[in-house]
Amino acid sequence: MTWIFFTFLAAFMQAWRNAFQSQLSKEVNIAGVTLARFIWATPIAMAYLVGLYTWQPVGLPFITLKFTAYVLGASAMQILATALMVKLFKMKNFAVGAGLAKSEAIVAAILGVVFFGTELSLLGWLGVLIGGIAVFMLSSKGGVKQLSLATVLLGLACGAAFALTSLWVREASLNLDLPFPHRAAWVLLFVIAIQTTILLIYSTLVDKTTLEGLIQRPKLTLLTSATSCIGSIGWFSAMSLQAVPYVKTLGQVEVFFTLLIAMLWLKDKVKIKDMLALILIAVAAILVMWS
Repeated sequence: MTWIFFTFLAAFMQAWRNAFQSQLSKEVNIAGVTLARFIWATPIAMAYLVGLYTWQPVGLPFITLKFTAYVLGASAMQILATALMVKLFKMKNFAVGAGLAKSEAIVAAILGVVFFGTELSLLGWLGVLIGGIAVFMLSSKGGVKQLSLATVLLGLACGAAFALTSLWVREASLNLDLPFPHRAAWVLLFVIAIQTTILLIYSTLVDKTTLEGLIQRPKLTLLTSATSCIGSIGWFSAMSLQAVPYVKTLGQVEVFFTLLIAMLWLKDKVKIKDMLALILIAVAAILVMWS
């Protein structure tokens, strides 16, 4: 069950990456926080790939048009998803924003069934329903009567963008005839390099203050990039071995890491209702996983 190890690694690192991004979002604009996720990730991903080839030498990948399309789609969608998540952080506190973004698992399950041939049992669909209820609970500022539709829609859009990213990453990985860690590492390097290039060009031409803001916060920027890259290594490796809905639903363990970080490090005040909703998301993940 190697994919389970990589999923737990990814969930743990992603919780910390979200925490660092949440802190950075208080001092830097959305474009800057998004760029911080990728700016140091390319050399880390390259070092990881070199390490894999040193450990187990194999051939180079054969790049097809289909692979290229999946990589480009995943790269663009992940940038969009990250920007939407940062906007969520600005609307709600850290734990709630991350919880809303975890609608990714629900959307991935639905898209997986409809477009990628994944089968879910009745128990699995029950998990999807519980997860949906939890997302609405997290979006409510004062109960169902005061439900924030804007926050719900933003959270679902963020989750959908992350879900499409994951599904396309898996398809790209399956298009390479290499051992799973190598094909995952190649996809990761291509995706991160494309994202970094796009964001650097945008920042240089449109918003030079973004780069200046990151340069002035080197430690937080490096921590964001490093945890993001290590988390992506976990996600990409797990998704090379297992279908996305299963990986992402097991990855819901991230909500517990998120809650602990929010309370102990960021000093966020998490309401009982929000805690219950996060637990419900975890229950949904377990149900879908068991299915």
